[in-house]
Amino acid sequence: MSRRIEIELTSSRPDGSWTWRAAGAREPKGVLAGALLASGTKVGDVVKVDADFDVDGITVLAVVGGKERVEKANRLELLPSDKPFKPVVETRAPRVERPRRDDKRGPKREGVDTDGKKRRGPFTPPPELPQRPKAKRLKAGRKHRSEVLASLPEAQRPIAERVLQGGMPAVRAAIDEQNKVLAAEGKEKIAADGLVTMAENMLPKLRVAEWRDRADAAVADLEHLDLRDLRSVVTAGDDPAIARDESTRAIATQLKAGLAARQETDMKNWLIDIDAAVGVGRTVRALKLSSQPPKAGSPFPAELAGKLAQAASASLEVDAPADRWIAVLEAAAFSPVRMQLTAPGVPTSVTPELTATVTRLAPALPKIAALFQIAVAPGTAMPRPLRPARIPDKKKPAPTRKREASKAPAEASE
Repeated sequence: MSRRIEIELTSSRPDGSWTWRAAGAREPKGVLAGALLASGTKVGDVVKVDADFDVDGITVLAVVGGKERVEKANRLELLPSDKPFKPVVETRAPRVERPRRDDKRGPKREGVDTDGKKRRGPFTPPPELPQRPKAKRLKAGRKHRSEVLASLPEAQRPIAERVLQGGMPAVRAAIDEQNKVLAAEGKEKIAADGLVTMAENMLPKLRVAEWRDRADAAVADLEHLDLRDLRSVVTAGDDPAIARDESTRAIATQLKAGLAARQETDMKNWLIDIDAAVGVGRTVRALKLSSQPPKAGSPFPAELAGKLAQAASASLEVDAPADRWIAVLEAAAFSPVRMQLTAPGVPTSVTPELTATVTRLAPALPKIAALFQIAVAPGTAMPRPLRPARIPDKKKPAPTRKREASKAPAEASE
């Protein structure tokens, strides 16, 4: 779950990334990608960011604002003096060695306990990895749609706008609603067949104009556009009404070539990011990345799969805390290495939350389910990833039933 914090930039690295620490802290706490920062950013700037907190550390998602470091105005001014300098000599008492607290309690936490069992040391978060820039979402303009609407007679524009809003179902719903009002007033109803025919004749031209607005926006951000949006534009370009139009063929070909190039580049970067995450010990992040391929159905390399499965299995130590088990299992259940996940035994601390997690994920993690002696019935549906809990906005009051009821007829009529 992400939240907003203030961080201070502490240094710039040759690879373009920046180190940062929490505002007011003493030590650097992580690394973020330089592409997230605005131009002109310098060391010492304090910026507001959205950060994701998980067991692997803190991941900076986006920069949402910044502020310049403000120097304190109230300072003491040192005035020169003509008096001779007299140094102050400090004499300290001899230091007395006292027994450490660890000596009273026995061996240190990192050592071996009196019964011969190895005790776990304090958790050290793995190093941060540079984040790639977040993909842009498609923001289509209205140039071509406005041109088509301007070319129509004024009486036909309301019908064309209905077509753009919801297609032919929106036109028929608007006609039915208008006829109900006319019938209640005792007036003659509108002839629906003529308006429907008019809307059907406008539909191909309006569909082409709408697609061209989306296609122009996709071409403008072709290298950074979200792949889901780019695929939707390319798929819509195969619509017969759009494919038959001569004005769309060139841009449709350009978008298809751009999609193929983007998928190939993103696949390479995807595998590089997974391998880098495994290399620095960020196992949960690597598992989450592996479950989000740029192209559905892409084969996962066997060598990288073996490395990832080994790292994930090594995280499931018997003396690892239950929270660590839950985080690894939730990420591994939807990764391509879920069938290879193993563990040496049931953890020492089994909480109700861990048992519930293993039970829910049992169809996806059969070896872990067998370890906990949880049987999976044949035909049990595969689990789905948990959605992050939404935090309600306290500033916005919850809508009352009266307000919701008043909105319903208006939304239905539109």
